[in-house]
Amino acid sequence: MLGDIFTRHFRDLHTSDDAISPERYDTLKRKIVGLMAVVTLLPLLLMAGINFTEFQSTMSREVQNPLRVLLGKTRNTIDLFLAERTSTVAFIAQAYSFQELSDERNLGRIFRVMRKEFEGFVDLGLIDAQGHQVSYVGPYDLKGRDYSGQDWFAQVRVNGKYISDVFLGFRNLPHVVIAMQHISESGETWILRATLDTRQFDKIISAMGLEPGSDAFLVNRKGVLQTGSYLYGNVLEKCPLPLPPVSFEAQVVPATDPSGRELYLSYAYFPNTDLVIMAAKPKVGALTAWYNLRGDLLVVFLAGVVAIFFVVSKFTGLLLNRMRESEERRALAFRQVEHAQKLSSIGRLAAGVAHEINNPLAIINEKAGLMKDLLGLQEDFPGKSKFGTQVEAIIKAVERCRGITHRMLGFARRMDVKIEGLNLNEVIEETSGFLAREAEHRNVTLSLDLNPELSRIESDRGQLQQVILNILNNALAAIPDRGQITVKTWNQDREHVGLSIQDNGCGMSEDTLKCIFEPFFTTKRGKGTGLGLSITYGIIKRLGGEVSVHSQEQVGSTFTVTLPVMAPPSAAVEAQ
Repeated sequence: MLGDIFTRHFRDLHTSDDAISPERYDTLKRKIVGLMAVVTLLPLLLMAGINFTEFQSTMSREVQNPLRVLLGKTRNTIDLFLAERTSTVAFIAQAYSFQELSDERNLGRIFRVMRKEFEGFVDLGLIDAQGHQVSYVGPYDLKGRDYSGQDWFAQVRVNGKYISDVFLGFRNLPHVVIAMQHISESGETWILRATLDTRQFDKIISAMGLEPGSDAFLVNRKGVLQTGSYLYGNVLEKCPLPLPPVSFEAQVVPATDPSGRELYLSYAYFPNTDLVIMAAKPKVGALTAWYNLRGDLLVVFLAGVVAIFFVVSKFTGLLLNRMRESEERRALAFRQVEHAQKLSSIGRLAAGVAHEINNPLAIINEKAGLMKDLLGLQEDFPGKSKFGTQVEAIIKAVERCRGITHRMLGFARRMDVKIEGLNLNEVIEETSGFLAREAEHRNVTLSLDLNPELSRIESDRGQLQQVILNILNNALAAIPDRGQITVKTWNQDREHVGLSIQDNGCGMSEDTLKCIFEPFFTTKRGKGTGLGLSITYGIIKRLGGEVSVHSQEQVGSTFTVTLPVMAPPSAAVEAQ
């Protein structure tokens, strides 16, 4: 299927159509450039896309993994902090009796030991079964407070243990309460209640050593901040971030806060409390290196695309120009062969016609000569001179016809390439004879200024005839009736001879002169093939010569041909 698509879209590469259209090459160039662009850019785009995705995933993992590990460690630290304080309160509740703890001196001694061994305790109180605080040690005056109507009191009576969220309470300061219920063998119930300073949480979180711009904080399951947040408010304010799904293992999820900032949000729930620890890391800061690298890669990629298009376009243009030139040369060669074959056919036809005419001409000539001789032997009679004049006219006509058939035979014999020694003046006289009749009919003066001392040259007579004939034909076409054509020869130097054909015709413009030897260029709209001068140029080159033209509009043109005295080796080889 791909082969069919390629063949259908690039059939111009397979066609042998001789028509050489610029639009065809423009279309072909666009297709080749498009194909090369697809073939080269598609793998590049795929590789860029894969590398982009893989590198982005790697960068995300490199950012997320440390954040997940750090949050997990912090969650464990806070969990251990609460577990140690809870165990301490539970141990004291089990180790001492209600009477011992009711004595504030004993309670104070125990509290001092607690604060010495464990940081964070603010106060310690004993609450009876009715919810009255019977003894208290701490910075506040809370002895005698009634907690029977508060939720935490009911929960600790049901669960035996209670760890609160951060709240203000009677102290009007953020704190956390740990309450442990004790039930004696006699069924007596009382509660030991300790208060923790929440600044311990801040100390643990600050020890995480987060990067600038990042934030970590505690919230409860109602979304209320339990510690202050650098990004989202103070303690006991509502956190604007939604709570993520419950997970007791540290997780990292992408999130967007209300200000539109994209984040890596790491979180973990505490198993024994309503607390959730969260850490937010803005993506912009975390992926700065990636964004910088992405910009560099994009620049390199675009530069590569531009370079590929530039190189493909240039090379395709060069290749197509070479292809067009080759096709033009092929078409020219084909037309030259066709033209040569046509001339060869004409030559053979002319030879046949000449042979057929020569025989009756010979008879006419013989008979006319006999008549002339008989008239010479006869005595004078009336009309003898008139008969003699007529016989002479017949003989002259026969001589003229013989000259024509002789030239036709000479032309026919020399259609094939044949290097021989020749006199260029004779070739010019012979060839100009073909056009003498037309020149005479149009009253055109065809002057031959031939150097009698002209050197003999080695060349091809038939091809030189064709060259001279082409230039003379163009001169006749360029001049009006009663015009002037002058053919001149001279010795250029010891190794070259010169030939010029000058007319006083309409001349040519500079633009026409630039294209005069190009194939199929013609100013004879609908009357010429545009091959005459291009063939002339090719023949002169093959014979080792040079041809040039000088022209001026409304003044005339002069074609100058220089030929070597000795045939070049290439022409000699071609003639063999």
